Amino acid sequence: MTDWLISIEGTETGHHVALGLALMAAFLHAAFGALQKGRHDPWLSRGAIDASYGLMAAPFALFVVPWPEPHMWVIFAGAFVIHTIYKILQAMAYTRGAYTVVYPVVRGTGPLFAVIGASLIFHEHFNAVQWAGVATLLAGIFGLALYNYRTLTLGRETLLPALGFAFATGLFVALYTTYDAYGIRATANPFTFLAWFFMIDGIAIPIVAALRYRTMSHPPALGPLLSRGVIGGLIAYASFGGIMLATRLDKVGEAAVLRETSTVFAALIGWLALKETVGPRRVALMALIALGAVIVEFGG
Repeated sequence: MTDWLISIEGTETGHHVALGLALMAAFLHAAFGALQKGRHDPWLSRGAIDASYGLMAAPFALFVVPWPEPHMWVIFAGAFVIHTIYKILQAMAYTRGAYTVVYPVVRGTGPLFAVIGASLIFHEHFNAVQWAGVATLLAGIFGLALYNYRTLTLGRETLLPALGFAFATGLFVALYTTYDAYGIRATANPFTFLAWFFMIDGIAIPIVAALRYRTMSHPPALGPLLSRGVIGGLIAYASFGGIMLATRLDKVGEAAVLRETSTVFAALIGWLALKETVGPRRVALMALIALGAVIVEFGG
C-alpha cells in the first residue's frame, strides 16, 4: 500500500483518494468530538483515547514501519507540543460550553487559517471561486454557532470563555493541519510518520487525566471509560490519519476545507446522540456548509 500511495501523489487518482479520505475524516472527527464531549469528563475521555491509540501504535512504530530519518525527531517534537496545546484548549472549551456551539467555532476558525498557511508554506493558492466557497462554508459554520448561542438556555454563564477557548483551539487546528502536512511530506514512508506520531502523541494527556481521576470525589467506572478510549483510538486512526494522508496526496487547503463538513455531522450527532435540538434553521445552515465545500472542490 505504501508504494501505491506514493505513486499516486499529485495525480488525478491521488486527488480522488484525498477527497474520500477528507470526507471520511470529517464524519469520524465529528464522532470523535462527540466521544470527548459526551458521557465522561472531556479530560478523562481524551486521556483514555490518547492512551489507547498510543499503546496500539507502539508495536507498529517500533517493529513494523521503517524508523524515522534523523531530521524527523525535531518534527515529532514540534508536533507533540502543538497537539498537546490543542488538546488542552479543546478540553477547556468542551468543559465550559455546549457541543453544538463550541464545535462549529473550532472547526470554522481552523480551515480559514489552514488555507492561508497552505498558501504561505506550500504555495497552494485558491482561486476566486474557491475563496467564495470558503466564505460560504464559513458563513454556514459561524451562522450555526451564532444560532446555537442565541437559542442556548443552559450554561450561558460559562459560554463566552468557552467561545474564547474554541477560537484559540481553531487556530491550533490550522497550525497542526499545516504542520502535520509538512511532517508527513518530510519522510519517505507516510506510515512511519503516522505510527510514530500516534505513539508520541499518546503520552501527555493520559498523565493529566490520571491525575484528574485521582482527585475526583466520584470518579467514573474505569470499564466504560476505557472502552470509550479504545473506540476513540480506532476512530482517531481513521480520522486524523486519513486527513494527514490526504494532505500528502493532494492540496492541504482543500483537504482542510472538506474536513470541516464535520460540522454538519456534528450537528446530526448532537441531535441524535446528545439529544440537542435541531430545527429547520440549523438544517439550512448545514446545507450552506455543504454547499461551500462543494464550491471549493469543483472550483478547483
